Amino acid sequence: MAGALQYLESQRNVRPDLAEWYASLADLYQRKLWHQLTIKLEQFVALAVVQAGDALIQLYHNFITDFETKINLLKLAHFTVVVSRQYTEKEAAVSYLEGVIEKLHATNDMRIEEPILYVKMQIAAFKLEKGNQKECKKLLEEGRTSLESMTDVDPSVQASFYWISSQYHKCHQEFAEFYNSALLYLAYTEVDSLSETFKLVFKNFCFPLICPFSALLGDNIYNFGELLAHPVIKSLIGTKAEWIYHILQAFNSGNLGLYHELCGVHNAALNAQPALTANEKKLLEKINILCLMEIIFSRPSEDRTIPLSVIADRTRLSIEDVEYLLMKSLSVRLIEGIIDQVESRVHVSWVQPRVLGIPQIKSLRDRLDNWLGKVRTTLLSVEAETPDLMAS
Repeated sequence: MAGALQYLESQRNVRPDLAEWYASLADLYQRKLWHQLTIKLEQFVALAVVQAGDALIQLYHNFITDFETKINLLKLAHFTVVVSRQYTEKEAAVSYLEGVIEKLHATNDMRIEEPILYVKMQIAAFKLEKGNQKECKKLLEEGRTSLESMTDVDPSVQASFYWISSQYHKCHQEFAEFYNSALLYLAYTEVDSLSETFKLVFKNFCFPLICPFSALLGDNIYNFGELLAHPVIKSLIGTKAEWIYHILQAFNSGNLGLYHELCGVHNAALNAQPALTANEKKLLEKINILCLMEIIFSRPSEDRTIPLSVIADRTRLSIEDVEYLLMKSLSVRLIEGIIDQVESRVHVSWVQPRVLGIPQIKSLRDRLDNWLGKVRTTLLSVEAETPDLMAS
């Protein structure tokens, strides 16, 4: 205890701007108020002024180690991961975190699975940064197995796994896998909880741009509603990259005309994205499929027998190409139904559910209102024609 207090006292003299913080930490430590001390430490390590240099490394080794097994172990894992990022050498950071894992195992606590997984995911991140993708993949596979065996997992642990998973797939240009991991990361993360530095990278480029690109280019991704609803994607509005937000909306609504219009207006920006220009044919096929799904969705369930000429008119395709489009949609189970080539029509019995946008929800509301109107009319008709039956 004396050593920990001496360290805090020395820091009060070295860092007078943080004197009150160190005094508060010392007070809570002396009173053994571990929960309150944990909260204070969370606030302290989040300060930008202590994020530079090795201040947090010194804090851990000279202060936190004195009571680390007395506090919530997941909170300890959070602290150690933040500390690890201050090491200039990745090997030293990995060695430090491996030591933390050994300490967690030594506690024999029943709750060590989550903190260990959280720490391992940071090790996986360091491995990936060093180009050791094989080790990163191994840790991710182990992490997935651990997650599947847990119940009621803390969101921060889930988020750490899906963040590293997204970065691994990004390195391999695996668009669909990146998108799925990124979407799950967003589901478990509050953007406002990120550090300012990470938030800047996160909002300015990483997720707002790469997520839409991966969604557009990923195989078998035909639902963008959840992504469009997330605040981080809406952060593109008002920036130079706002065009990608509108293109994503065009895809989500299957609006082929708007897509072609946006491609013309933002031609220079599109040409500056090699991944999009190289997959122009794939993008056109995807929006045609989404246009088809929108045609089906907009029709009442009792009116799902559609002439191929109607689809051809909306998608600007020939009848032969419409047949291919339908076969493609059937093969990836976006729809179920039967193509009648003799009558040149398709009967759709099922269409894949999607996260709906506001316009689509309004359309559903209007259809429901129309259905209620028909029910009311039918009821009044029955009452008028069979008054005796209704009275009984």
